Amino acid sequence: MSTRRTGLAMTKLSQVGVLGGGTMGSGIAQTALLAGVEVTLVDVDQGQLERARGVIGSGIERLVSRARIEAEQGEAALAALNTSTDLEALASAQGVIEAVSENLALKQGIFERLEHVCSDARFLASNTSSLSIQEICERMQDPSRVVGLHYFNPAQVLPLVEVVVPLTASDEAVDTAWAFVESTGKTPVRVKDTPAFIVNRLLVPFCLSALRLWESGVATAEDIDRACQLGLGHSMGPLATADLVGLDVLLDVAESMQREIGEPTLSPPTILRRLVSAGRLGRKTGRGIYEHGS
Repeated sequence: MSTRRTGLAMTKLSQVGVLGGGTMGSGIAQTALLAGVEVTLVDVDQGQLERARGVIGSGIERLVSRARIEAEQGEAALAALNTSTDLEALASAQGVIEAVSENLALKQGIFERLEHVCSDARFLASNTSSLSIQEICERMQDPSRVVGLHYFNPAQVLPLVEVVVPLTASDEAVDTAWAFVESTGKTPVRVKDTPAFIVNRLLVPFCLSALRLWESGVATAEDIDRACQLGLGHSMGPLATADLVGLDVLLDVAESMQREIGEPTLSPPTILRRLVSAGRLGRKTGRGIYEHGS
């Protein structure tokens, strides 16, 4: 099957919902806002919503200061951002992207509610990086609108979005989600609903191998990353990438992949578990494999 969509005439979505005001949700919301889409950002924590608005505002101000966008565009984008702690605020959304923590039961409950609250939405998407889209929507009466839209951190910067297609997804939902991604300036790729999709299926074992090298004292973290940058042409080494992604996220994805695939190389090394237990999660906490300044 071709990775290109069939070119159905699509009306550009003007209003979408983003569920989850953390790092990924804020980045996805900013991307949509700058594409001229009205966004309703929902989170159960009002404080998180305030922080998300601040992060989005700072990101847009930075683009204006660097002359990447006009001040008027930035002002219009911020004016199009709505926030709420009530899931019902998504009732009029034409598409919804869920970006909460990687907890299957939590996501299943959310999609059960979204099915009824967002009866007119043309797609309901999960930004999961490791969980099965089919399992996420298995408690729904009609899962045909559910797809995966896997953005990469930072979502407002990195161009790739994996469009994950479970067996129950309708062509209309997939096509609409694909067109939405393209309309926001991102590049979509199509992938079956398989463990860790494309990028993480390749990246996670690579990062785990680098962690084992570091843990065993073969080389310093800096030299492992430098070797991959200069020897493999990577812009960022695997250990720096792990800190950027979040070591807790890396651990969750590795454990999820191991459950489904069962390959020994997916067993997380002890050092990864220790770092996560110590709260050293990478850039988002200021310390992980590396120290990160403010």
